[in-house]
Amino acid sequence: MPLGFPGAPLRLLAAGVALVLGLSGCAPNDALAEQANAGDNKNYIAGDGSVTEYAPESRGEPVQLTGTFYDGTVVDSADFKGQVTVLNIWYAACAPCRVEAPDLQALYEKHQQSGVQFIGVNIRDEAATAAAFERTFGITYPSIDDADGAVLLAMTQYVPPQAVPSTLVLDRQGRVAGRIIGLAEKSTLNALITDAIAEP
Repeated sequence: MPLGFPGAPLRLLAAGVALVLGLSGCAPNDALAEQANAGDNKNYIAGDGSVTEYAPESRGEPVQLTGTFYDGTVVDSADFKGQVTVLNIWYAACAPCRVEAPDLQALYEKHQQSGVQFIGVNIRDEAATAAAFERTFGITYPSIDDADGAVLLAMTQYVPPQAVPSTLVLDRQGRVAGRIIGLAEKSTLNALITDAIAEP
């Protein structure tokens, strides 16, 4: 549209610039704003709360990862086969991680009898910081120390690196059956886990 048309393009451009500046000004280090401003045509924005459930026939290959729990135990995704597994990516200073922590523990306790295992993937904290978080929120399932980012890197097909928290529900074959990018709402995660348990 020509610039001479009643000034509308200039007004729209100014409004758009003001909106972008407003968003980035409120949170200069906000990964959401950075990703949105990047304009890289991703079909999601990190941490946007999107939920995806995958039909069995549309799931890809099993997740492949190796990590070490804070107590030194080595864990391999090959060990996940035969049971539903919930992977939660977190770190202690992450505000939504703190909000969802009690719900994750409650769901772990609820589904433990069904053989569901929960594993945290801590991408930032030293052992003492992670342990303090777990004591504060009563978390009793283990977490992988992923400060080097190896596990997160192995899951980039499913989770954008800046999307913390994020939660994956793996089926009994180790494939991603459900995914929550952002805060895991309790009833939603419960539904994803229940559906995975119900599969033959």
